[in-house]
Amino acid sequence: MSKIDLEKLNIEEIHQALSKKIFSSEELTKKYLARIKQDDTNAFISLNENALDEAKAADQKIKSGQAGVLVGVPLAVKDVILVAGQKATAASKILENYTASYTATAVARLKAAGMVILGKTNCDEFAMGSSNENSYFGPVLNPHDKSRVPGGSSGGSAVAVAANLAPVSLGTDTGGSIRQPAAFCGVVGLKPSYGRVSRYGAIAMASSLDQIGPLAKTVKDTAYLLHQMAGFDKYDATSSTEPVADYLKDIDKDVKKIRLGIPEEYFLSGIDPAVRQAVEGKINFLEKAGFKIKAVKLPYTEYGLAAYYLLMPAEVSSNLARYDGILYGMSPDKNLSLDDWYKSVRSQGFGSETKRRIILGTYILSAGYFDAYYKKAQKLRSLIKNDFANVFKQVDALLTPVTPTTAFKIGEKSKDPLSMYLSDIFTVGANIAGICGLSLPIGQDKNNLPIGLQILAKPFAEDILFKLGYYIENNY
Repeated sequence: MSKIDLEKLNIEEIHQALSKKIFSSEELTKKYLARIKQDDTNAFISLNENALDEAKAADQKIKSGQAGVLVGVPLAVKDVILVAGQKATAASKILENYTASYTATAVARLKAAGMVILGKTNCDEFAMGSSNENSYFGPVLNPHDKSRVPGGSSGGSAVAVAANLAPVSLGTDTGGSIRQPAAFCGVVGLKPSYGRVSRYGAIAMASSLDQIGPLAKTVKDTAYLLHQMAGFDKYDATSSTEPVADYLKDIDKDVKKIRLGIPEEYFLSGIDPAVRQAVEGKINFLEKAGFKIKAVKLPYTEYGLAAYYLLMPAEVSSNLARYDGILYGMSPDKNLSLDDWYKSVRSQGFGSETKRRIILGTYILSAGYFDAYYKKAQKLRSLIKNDFANVFKQVDALLTPVTPTTAFKIGEKSKDPLSMYLSDIFTVGANIAGICGLSLPIGQDKNNLPIGLQILAKPFAEDILFKLGYYIENNY
C-alpha cells in the first residue's frame, strides 16, 4: 500500500494510519480534495472551504490522545442535508445560492466525533429521481461506465465512495435513494428504520418516508456512522427514543441464528437474469453455510409502487409549497404582482420532474380525489406494514434484489417516467413500512456493472443487517 492509497482506505484503516502518524488528516483531506477537483463524474456540487481547517483540528485531537475512531475521517454529504455556512441547493435552481444557517443533527453528531466535511454531493433535484439525471447541475456519471447512470437520488454520494472521492458519505432514502445507487455503483448503502436518525436539517421531500443514511465501502463503515448518528433528537418529533445498539460489538457473533426469508413477490419474471443469478447464488451459499431459509409471502407488495407514487407526491406538493423566493432562493423582478411572482419563481426554479410530482400531488390532494387516491394509498400503507410485521414473526431478515436491472444508460428512461419509477419496485416497501434495509454489492454482470443484494429487517433491527451483511462480505 502506498502512503495514501485512496482505493484501499476504510474507516478503521484511516484511524490506524492517523494514530500511527503514517499520514495526517490534513494530508488525507488534501488528497481527497485534489482527486475531487480532477474527477469528471460530476459527483460534487460544492466543496467545503473549511475542510483543511477541520482536518487540522482533527490532527490536534489525535496529538492530544483524544482520537476516537471517526476523528479525522473525511465525509461527503448529499446536498439536501444542511451544513451551516455551506451551500444547500437540493440540486435545484430555486436554491442555487442558498447557504444553510444551521447544521443537520446527523451531520452535527458526526462533526462532533471529529469527522471532516469534504463538500456537498450532487443528487436528483429535491431528491426526486432514480437516476441522478434530474439535477440542475447536470447528471452524475457512473464511474464503472460513464455512459450509465449512478442511480438516484443519492447518486453523487454513491459515486463519491465508488470513485474514491470520499471514504464514506451521507445520502437520503425516501423510496430507495440510498440503496439503489449503492447497488448501481457497487458500494454499501443503509436505509435506517424510520425514526432511527433525526431528519432535522434534511430538506424535506416526503416527510413520512425520508431517512438520512450512510454509504461506504464496507458494512462496518456504515455501522460506525449509524452508531454515531442514531438516537433521539428533540428537534425532530418523529425521531425515536428506542435505545441505540452497539452495532460493532457483536457484529461477528451468532450470525447463523438469523432466520432468513425469501419473499416470492421480489423475484418477478422481468428481473435481469444476471441480477437473479447473483442474488440466488448468495441465497444458495447461505443455505449451504447452514442458515435456515424459508419462502415467505408479502401479498400487498404488488401495490407498493402504486401506493408510494400516491403518498410521496402528495407530501411533495405540501413540502415544496414553501419555495416562493421571498425569504430565500431565487427572486424575480421585484415589480411583479404576487400571482406573477409565484409563476415566475416556481416555473423557472423547479425542474420538470419536480413540477410533475408537485402537480400530481396537488391533484391527489384536491377535493373529489383525496378519498379516491390518497386515502386508499394510506390504507394500502397499513396493509403493507402489516405484511412485513407478520413475516418478521417468522423470520429475522429478508433477502431480495435491490433493483430489477443493473445501471441503465443515461437518457434511456428519462422520457418514460413510468419506466423510471419501476426502478424503485423492490425498495419502496421498506420506506412505506418504516423498516430498515441494506444494499450490499455481490458481484457484476457481463458488462462489469455492479449487482446489489438487499437485506431487510424489522424496525430498529439494524444490528441484524450489519451481522448478516458483514458475514456475506467476508465469507464469499
